[in-house]
Amino acid sequence: MQAIWVLMSMLAFSVALVASPVSAAGLQDEVDQAATIIERFQAVPEKGIPEAVLKDAKGVAIMTVIKAGFGISGRGGKGVVVARTNKGWSGPSAIGTGGAGFGFQIGAEVTEFVIILNTDAAVKAFSQDANVALGGSLSVAAGPIGRSVEAGVMPVAAVYTYSQSQGLFAGIALEGTVIGVRNDANAAYYGRAVTPEDILSGKVRPPTGADRLRKVLARYSVLARK
Repeated sequence: MQAIWVLMSMLAFSVALVASPVSAAGLQDEVDQAATIIERFQAVPEKGIPEAVLKDAKGVAIMTVIKAGFGISGRGGKGVVVARTNKGWSGPSAIGTGGAGFGFQIGAEVTEFVIILNTDAAVKAFSQDANVALGGSLSVAAGPIGRSVEAGVMPVAAVYTYSQSQGLFAGIALEGTVIGVRNDANAAYYGRAVTPEDILSGKVRPPTGADRLRKVLARYSVLARK
């Protein structure tokens, strides 16, 4: 009975984390956090995302995920995804993940993820009004770290994934992770109903609140091109 109660609590925890708050202010906090995460990941180039990977990226997803539990674990996270367009980086589209599982887990852990979309197909998957399953139709691999990748080298997977937890940065495989669209958050942020495809294709003008994130990504992309 206690195990069932804990499982239900973890499920409620993960669902609540992904689903709320549905507000423009709530998503703005996530957009600002995404910019901070990119800056934090790139603070030490020797241990960051390789310049060549950022240079060739078709899109980037950034999420903060909290995992907590006592024996039975629950996980929930929120963030945004942006895509490169012919006018620069697109506005942000809200995404989230969540779930519960069995395994030894005591306490809570906060992990920041950066997901590099290496192909147009990966961007298209995030542009659909549907869940994206990493490792399904989209191949996924732990991303290379530091200056280990040269420009012009074809990526080995459609998606590269990176994580940072308690100051430890690493490429990490997220195969099996399901990421969903948060349409209510997008509608609140843009002031009307918009589709992920309209946002990521650049058909929707990015809000001024997204300027910092777009400039941070543009800065590292420019550095990578030099």
